[in-house]
Amino acid sequence: MKTSRKSKSLFAALIAVSLTTSACANTHGAKSGGLPVTSQQQSKLTPTKVLAELKAGNKAFVSGNYHTPKLAESIEAAQAGQFPKAYVLSCVDSRVPVELVFNQGIGDIFVGRVAGNAENEDQLGSMEFAAAVAGVKLIVVMGHEACGAVKGACDGVELGNLTMLLEKLSPAVRSVAGFEGNRTSKNAQFVDAVVHHNVERTVSDIRARSEVLRGLEEAGKIKIVGAYYSLQDGSVTFK
Repeated sequence: MKTSRKSKSLFAALIAVSLTTSACANTHGAKSGGLPVTSQQQSKLTPTKVLAELKAGNKAFVSGNYHTPKLAESIEAAQAGQFPKAYVLSCVDSRVPVELVFNQGIGDIFVGRVAGNAENEDQLGSMEFAAAVAGVKLIVVMGHEACGAVKGACDGVELGNLTMLLEKLSPAVRSVAGFEGNRTSKNAQFVDAVVHHNVERTVSDIRARSEVLRGLEEAGKIKIVGAYYSLQDGSVTFK
């Protein structure tokens, strides 16, 4: 991965701002009382470990056996700095509460949200900050069942600025074969197929459009994965 001297200087400056208070970070972590991840804990994480933690967190969410975060203590502890473990790009759908879905609390994960979980320059830049500066080990692109944005793209909806957003999802619509004569939002199976294709395309696009993230993944410092959230039972299936 080639990085210019200017880019390196910028990253160094961002690191200094982001971690300036790390020395006084608390010694507790998300697994020991529901407090935010610390610098020491983050440094010991790997992409594989973080993925396993999110899977375990979702299992706890589905079973109802999730932890209750200590909000007051977490808010105070988070003032020392942030050392998240993952970045999740999700749809804006209000039925998909990302932190709860993965049983995570304050300071544990970055969450980027946009209708249809589409990547754009703003999301890519945010992911690059999260991975190259703030130290996350995992980037997750999570689509979900019965996505309204995907339905709109399937139907060719046009509405103000939403039109341009839905156009970003249209390649996934076109990439789904079959369903001739019933390629609309009324066909739940077609919509579901597009949701899955959209996640896969977004993961590929992130690698193609971000030299920073692609380089970090090639170096084994992060993983970029897709996921699918079920509205029926709250489970997340990773791709």
